[in-house]
Amino acid sequence: MTDRIVLAYSGGLDTSVAIGWIAEATGAEVIAVAVDVGQGGESLETVRQRALDCGAVEAYVADARDEFAEEYCMPTLRANGLYMDAYPLVSAISRPIISKHLVAAAQQFGATTVAHGCTGKGNDQVRFEVSIQTLGPELKCIAPVRDLALTRDKAIDYAERHELPIETTKKNPFSIDQNVWGRAVETGFLEDIWNGPTKDVYDYTDDPAFAPAPDVVTITFDQGVPVALDGETVTALQAIEQLNRRAGAQGVGRIDIVEDRLVGIKSREIYEAPGAMAMIAAHRELENITLEREQARFKKTVDQRWTELVYDGQWFSPLKANLDAFINETQKYVSGDIRLELHGGRATVLGRRSETSLYDFNLATYDTGDTFDQSSARGFIDIYGLSAKTASQREERLHGKPDLSGAGVEK
Repeated sequence: MTDRIVLAYSGGLDTSVAIGWIAEATGAEVIAVAVDVGQGGESLETVRQRALDCGAVEAYVADARDEFAEEYCMPTLRANGLYMDAYPLVSAISRPIISKHLVAAAQQFGATTVAHGCTGKGNDQVRFEVSIQTLGPELKCIAPVRDLALTRDKAIDYAERHELPIETTKKNPFSIDQNVWGRAVETGFLEDIWNGPTKDVYDYTDDPAFAPAPDVVTITFDQGVPVALDGETVTALQAIEQLNRRAGAQGVGRIDIVEDRLVGIKSREIYEAPGAMAMIAAHRELENITLEREQARFKKTVDQRWTELVYDGQWFSPLKANLDAFINETQKYVSGDIRLELHGGRATVLGRRSETSLYDFNLATYDTGDTFDQSSARGFIDIYGLSAKTASQREERLHGKPDLSGAGVEK
C-alpha cells in the first residue's frame, strides 16, 4: 500500500508546489488539508480545487473559524496573553488548531506522516510538530522547505515547469500570516531594525494619525468572555470580527517588536491585532474590579507562564492544562461592562460596571457616607511595619544610627 502524507495546505505557491515535490521525493500520496481560521482571501472550495489540480489525491477543507474563536482566542483573552508584554500570540494559537485538524485527517485517511511549510529558523515548526506528536504520537513529521530543500526559487521553477495553477511572478517582499485574531508581517526591509514600517505593511488597521471621530463601544463580558457589543448579543467570532473593523478603523493594535524566538533568534515582527488588543484592554480592566488583590497578583504570574508555554508550542501540555484550570476559576466573577473609546491608535477605558465588582463606593469615597474605619489604620501600620522596624533597631544596635545628613535641605 502506498504511503500517504497529510500536508498543511494554504493554497499559496510553496504548499502548492510541495504537493508534487513531496510525492516525487518520497513516493507517497499527498492529502492536502486547509483550515480556515479567519485568514480571509480565497474561498475554501477554490483552495481545495487547486490542491487537487496540483496533484493531491484528496483535499480536505475545514471551516474552523468558530472553533478557533471560542476554544483558542477566548482562552488567550482570559489569560491576557501578550508575549513580551506586546504580542497577542496571533500565529502561536492558530498552530495547535491546525495541527488538530491535520492529525484528524491523517487518522481519517490512513496517513503515516504530516508535512508543514515551515522553515528551520522559526517557531512554527516547533508548534506544529510538538502539537502533532502530542495528538498523534504514531505520526512522523516532515517540512519540505527544511527537510527536502524546497527553496522559493525552486518552487517558482517547479510551478512553471509543471504549469501549476498558481501565481508565481508576483513576489511579496513580506512573509505574512493572518487569521481572525490578527496579522503577522516579517522579512523584507523590516529585517533591518532601524527601518520603520511603511504604510503597505498594514492591512487590518488604518493610519492612526488620520483617525475618524472617536468610536465608543461597550463590551459586555460573562465570566471573562465577551457576549455583547453595545447591548447586541455576539458570538466570540462576531465580537472579534466587529472589533477588528471598529478598532482597526482607528489604528488600534499596531505592534512593532524585536521578539525572542524559541529557537534562540531575535526577530523583528510587525503585528496588527485591533480586536484582540481592544478586548484585552477591556478584559484587564474588568479583572481590576472583580479579582481579589492577591488573586490578581498571582494571576499575572500565571498569565505570563501560560503565554510563554503557548508561544513555545506547548498548547497541549499538562502544565498548560493545569494553568487553564486556575485561569478558568479566576474568571467566575469577571462579568460586567467596559466602555472603551477607540481613537487614534488607542483603546482607552472610560467606564466600568459589574454586579460582581469588589469596588465599594462607600469604602472608597472621601465624602459623606464614608464607611471606612480610619481609626483602624494606626494599629494596622504598627503591625505591618513591625518587622522592618525590628530589623532597623538591630542595625542601629550593631552599627549605630545611619547618617542621613546628605538628605537634608540645602541652605
